[in-house]
Amino acid sequence: MRPHGSQSLRRTRRRRQAMRIVAGRWRGRTLAVPPGLGVRPTGDRARGAVFNIVTHRFEGRDGFSLKDARVLDAFAGSGALGLEALSQGAASATFFETDAAALAVVRANVAACQAQARTAVRRVDACRPPPPDEPVGLALLDPPYAQSLLEPALVALATTGWLAPGCLVYAESDGRAPAPAWPDGFSVVDERTQGRPRLTFLRWGAA
Repeated sequence: MRPHGSQSLRRTRRRRQAMRIVAGRWRGRTLAVPPGLGVRPTGDRARGAVFNIVTHRFEGRDGFSLKDARVLDAFAGSGALGLEALSQGAASATFFETDAAALAVVRANVAACQAQARTAVRRVDACRPPPPDEPVGLALLDPPYAQSLLEPALVALATTGWLAPGCLVYAESDGRAPAPAWPDGFSVVDERTQGRPRLTFLRWGAA
């Protein structure tokens, strides 16, 4: 996120302080957000749109179900995407983050939801992940817009075995910029914009 004037900064901080779980068992729970301008969390409205699409467009199709799914939040930031998935019925979530301050916030948000038994919070670069214990059925990727991380992260996650066959992938990008080039093996199954964010859903391999 680029620096703004003081009024914009105040508005940004107010929005960050107001981040909440949108739906499910923890609906309305406030989430902390890492300090500074380097983190651009997916806002409540866009996150609500993401999970409306997941539950209404993909639930029960091609073998996918959010209920009891294993989930990866690959650029966790605050952990809001992974926690939203857990709130709406996912079985477990793994959070990748490289920033120490953000990791502390993810752990605090997990603890606030009393979700420690269903989560793993790891200091891992999504572009260089270790092999997984088990692959996931839903991968959530919302990297910094300006760093062009989606393509290398998807390649790395696929080649190291993080994505189960038929895995549903959510990839957020800047709707004001050209769409990313998606790696071989990934098929776009839904794409729309929600304000500035471009919400793209892909399938990895065959179900």
